[in-house]
Amino acid sequence: MNTENKASAAAAHGPTPTADAGPAGIPGGRRQRFFRVAIVVMPLLVVVLGLYYFIALRPYETTDDAFVDGHAIQISPQVAGHVLQVFITDNQFVKKDEPLVKIDPRDFDARLAAARANLAAAQSRLAQANSQLAVAQATAQQDRAAVGAAEAEAQRAQADLERYQSVEKRAVSREQVDAAVAAGQSTAASLEVARKKADAAEAQVGLSRAVIATAEADVQRAEADVQQAGLNRSYADINAPEAGWVTHRGVEEGEYVQVGQALLAVVQPHPWVTANFKETQLRDMKPGQPAWIRVDAFPQKKFKGHVDSIQAGTGAHFSLLPPENAVGNYVKVVQRVPVKIVFDEGEDTNFILPLGASVVPKVKVR
Repeated sequence: MNTENKASAAAAHGPTPTADAGPAGIPGGRRQRFFRVAIVVMPLLVVVLGLYYFIALRPYETTDDAFVDGHAIQISPQVAGHVLQVFITDNQFVKKDEPLVKIDPRDFDARLAAARANLAAAQSRLAQANSQLAVAQATAQQDRAAVGAAEAEAQRAQADLERYQSVEKRAVSREQVDAAVAAGQSTAASLEVARKKADAAEAQVGLSRAVIATAEADVQRAEADVQQAGLNRSYADINAPEAGWVTHRGVEEGEYVQVGQALLAVVQPHPWVTANFKETQLRDMKPGQPAWIRVDAFPQKKFKGHVDSIQAGTGAHFSLLPPENAVGNYVKVVQRVPVKIVFDEGEDTNFILPLGASVVPKVKVR
């Protein structure tokens, strides 16, 4: 009975390990084969991992702190007014100079007409001033000629007086001498009057020239008013400054818009990637190095590009509150430096890459 119980217990606990079995119950032969395979496989695995590191990892620098960037032109009105027409819809592609928004131009047309009328009046005053100058110059020439005649008459009278005074008193009468003296004094007075009149005529010429200068300034001011009114009229028609896609549209017909109000944005084609690499990754990075770009929104597509430039400053330095390391509480952290990566020519980047989309670039630096 005891023998049968021992046999049953032995059967329940399984076979007794032999002396050649391993710690886990593996037979000695199998253990030896396992060690032999491990001795062969482990060096190969180390070699493969080393090759993978030197071929696939070490020559590249990558970061997931990157996004699609590009030129987005904010469209704002330069004049205030009611929106008469909106020619575009959301996400529409527009060409350069294509109309976007039209502001009611009637006020600007009236101001332009008034400015043109003021210009015409100023030009008329200038023409009148020029005519007055011509009259004043003619009068001045006439008065200068009168001065010449008066001078000749005064010289003749003075010569007669000197001649009468040089002869003996018995040869001429006292009456003749008195008449010659009176004639000399009269011609001298007439000469002085002619000279004063000529001076007045010259002053009138100068005044006319001053009036012309004022009229010319008025014309220039009126021309500037016309130009400004024309510009304001042109600002009522808002056109696309560059080709691109309409985004962030926030304008409707009938709305009253103010100067500088954001109406929409035009995103130009040809975006690029702004990748914020750690400063420790920039040791071997330089412009011109090839890069491969994966976009989270399109994981099946791999874009080719190259490093365009490296920003001369960390992102934190140009933030709203840059770090002040001299205040005492300094904690060293790895800084990020923006790197611009542009897509190579021929890559289809039109519209499929929205600005701000997350990307993962990989730059070959070695």
